[in-house]
Amino acid sequence: MAGLRFLRLASSSPLRNRFIPHSSRYRSYTKGSGHSDQKLARQFGSEEELSQSRPWATYVIPSAAVIAIAGIGLFIKYNDERRAIPKGSNQGSFSDMKYINKPAIGGPFKLYDTENHLVTDHDLRGNWTLMYCGYTSSPDVGPAEVQKMAKAIDILESEYSIKLKPVFITIDPERDTPDQLQAYLKEFDSRIVGLTGPIAAVRQMAQEYRVYFKKVDEEGQDYLVESSNNMYLFDPNMEIVKTFGVEYDALQLSDAIVQEVKKATR
Repeated sequence: MAGLRFLRLASSSPLRNRFIPHSSRYRSYTKGSGHSDQKLARQFGSEEELSQSRPWATYVIPSAAVIAIAGIGLFIKYNDERRAIPKGSNQGSFSDMKYINKPAIGGPFKLYDTENHLVTDHDLRGNWTLMYCGYTSSPDVGPAEVQKMAKAIDILESEYSIKLKPVFITIDPERDTPDQLQAYLKEFDSRIVGLTGPIAAVRQMAQEYRVYFKKVDEEGQDYLVESSNNMYLFDPNMEIVKTFGVEYDALQLSDAIVQEVKKATR
């Protein structure tokens, strides 16, 4: 009896409409919406027909496409980050220096100095290194860059007591023998270390240090070498710090090096 009494109260209660299923209310709304709703229903089908007619592939394929696109995006991002090769080393007193997203300049090499001694990249560690790649037969840019290097190391030592190792690596090993390098660099500054080696070794170095060079205007044994003409500053861990173009003069070059050395020692 109590149950029947509850049902009568519920049916007569003003809250009755709250218990009406949503589908019933939607049907009553569509009945009063007129001819336009019937036209849309004929054109697109009813809600129940659409839900029943959609195959499972319509839900799976878009999801798979989204996942595939996201995967491709992550792969591209990872590949770009890997090619950027974040720099950093935990060796020596510069273990706290973090070079993130530096260009991938530098790597192993095996060359010979003007005394025919084997020199590798590991031999340059422990000192700041200023490196230039050129050739002794260069008619204009090469001598100007070597002269600039010589003046810059003079300024750094005399005014700031900063010593670094200046290195000249030839990109013309066919003509730049150890003796030729020694005679050439002696005209500028005997402190500049000259390096040469087999053609394959020089090409490997150029690839590691992103040095562009190419023979041009060849006439027998006479030719010029087109090159990138950049100067590189490396820290004592042989990590690239800064690249200098031909637009720097000796004073600007030395000032920029001082700033980088001070920044690192801080």
